[in-house]
Order: sequence, then C-alpha cells, then structure tokens
Amino acid sequence: MTNGSERMDYEELLRESDRRGLSVKEKDIPGFGGLIWQNRIAIRKDIPTLREKSCILAEEIGHAATTSGDILADGPLSRKQELAARMYGYNLKIGLRGIVEAYEAGCRSRYEAAEYLDCTEEYLCEAMKAYKGKYGLWAAYDGYLVCFDPPAVLRMM
Repeated sequence: MTNGSERMDYEELLRESDRRGLSVKEKDIPGFGGLIWQNRIAIRKDIPTLREKSCILAEEIGHAATTSGDILADGPLSRKQELAARMYGYNLKIGLRGIVEAYEAGCRSRYEAAEYLDCTEEYLCEAMKAYKGKYGLWAAYDGYLVCFDPPAVLRMM
C-alpha cells in the first residue's frame, strides 16, 4: 500500500470491503465502534453519521489486512497490531496524498480538510499524530513538504 489516499466515503469503503471478500453489517455492539471476526465486520449501527462510520470501517479493513488472532487482550503484540490497523485505515481515508489534495483544494483549517477528506476532525488529528510518529515532523511527498506539527503543506520548488 502506498501513502496515497483514495478519499473513500462509507459507500466506497463498503464496495472495497466487498472486493476484499469482507461482509459488513451494522449491529448493536455496545462498547465498540466496530469489530472484525474472520471475514465479517460489524459496525455499531447507532453511530450518528456515515462519516464516523467510514473512519471505523477503514480501520476494520486495516485489521483484515494486518491483524492475526484475537487482539482484544491487552499486550505489546495487541497494541502493535492495533497501531498497524489504524495506520492502514489512515492511509485508506487520508494518506499524504489526501493531505496534499486537501491543501490544493483550498482547505486551510482542520475542519475544512476533514470535510474534504470525509473524516472527522478527531480522526484527522489522530492520523496526523500517527504520521508524525512514523515520519517525524515532516515528510516529502510528490513535490510537497507535509508538516505534521504544526500542520502545514508547502510546495517545494
């Protein structure tokens, strides 16, 4: 997987799940936004917006791609697998390319960028923290410098 972003909304993520052989159902699952078991993903049905559901679904697709075994038990391996699944989801929903595209589309605030990328502001902030942890303060991408703290995008000449 690249650092690109497909900027997938909930319906597109449902199609992506289907393409990967994953069945997605909305269910009552108190305490969790989403769960995956084998090839079945459950998304909590009382989550109020499709935008929020798409963030959860992206991570569950990440679990399908990166996780093995039961990671609900706390431990170093569980935390490592959880982080890998989240990063996979961030790359599906956002990615460095998505950050650059949001900048090019004229987004100048976290709210505008989250709207453009069809994610919540909280999810965008979490992704930026994860990217900072992975790359450091900045990363070069396709002629741009993407800064994570403070958030900024600069075109390189």
